[in-house]
Amino acid sequence: MRWTPDGPLDVVEPAQLRDVRGYSPSLRRYAPPPSLGDAVRRFWVPVWSLPPGQSSVQRVLQYPVCQVVVGPDGAQLVGPHAGLSTEELSGTGWALGVMMQPAAGLALVGGPVAELTNQRRPLASVAGLDAARLVAAVADALGDDPAEVARQQEACALVAEALGVLVPVDDEGRLVNAIVEYVEGEREVQRVSQVCEKFDLGERALQRLTRRRIGLSPKWLVQRRRLHDAADLLRAGERVDLARVAAELGYADQAHLTRDFRSVTGVTPGEFSAEPAPR
Repeated sequence: MRWTPDGPLDVVEPAQLRDVRGYSPSLRRYAPPPSLGDAVRRFWVPVWSLPPGQSSVQRVLQYPVCQVVVGPDGAQLVGPHAGLSTEELSGTGWALGVMMQPAAGLALVGGPVAELTNQRRPLASVAGLDAARLVAAVADALGDDPAEVARQQEACALVAEALGVLVPVDDEGRLVNAIVEYVEGEREVQRVSQVCEKFDLGERALQRLTRRRIGLSPKWLVQRRRLHDAADLLRAGERVDLARVAAELGYADQAHLTRDFRSVTGVTPGEFSAEPAPR
């Protein structure tokens, strides 16, 4: 019997920044099967329908991972993004995305993940995956009602089955998963030296590892986690003490937080906090 996910998951996504008008598509997330836990973080399925002439630019502070994205017109392998990732939605549509674990990047890319940083390529480039067959199967599973949970669960199951070629992951893959989990899970981690100490790695060895397996630097991992935390604290839309937020996240002062946040998102923390709540 084919595995199908429970869910949807009830999680808040700190990386997902709302559209400037507060619009966000219907978006459900599903956990992977335990057998894929070292290679897949979760599935995500957005469904949208916008009036003629309207569009919505969705903004995401990416995680340090590759993504597999299947849509009605094809499938892509999306590399980690060093800046703010944006996607313009219009009309009516759906996608089925897979947020991979850091360990999966090397196998998907077929070489150092740095080769795919800030880029995307057809999923057909991944050895062992029949992308055309997968697109057809997912489209058939979602049918004429892609927002229905049971259809989304079946589509996720089909993708999970196809991604079984990625496990088991190697020891280095499990190490890089643990490094990213540590940085993302501990707000006290504010310096690369803390990561080196935790995993008994020299800074240059850590840099080589993250470039090969993640495509980005250890410093980026720490910076992005802090920006995720900042967005999470700011998204309530209430008046926020930015000096307190900066201190809590380990910034020297409010000006450093503002500069860091604006350089990646294009808006200041105050402007982001004042944007309309999701609807």
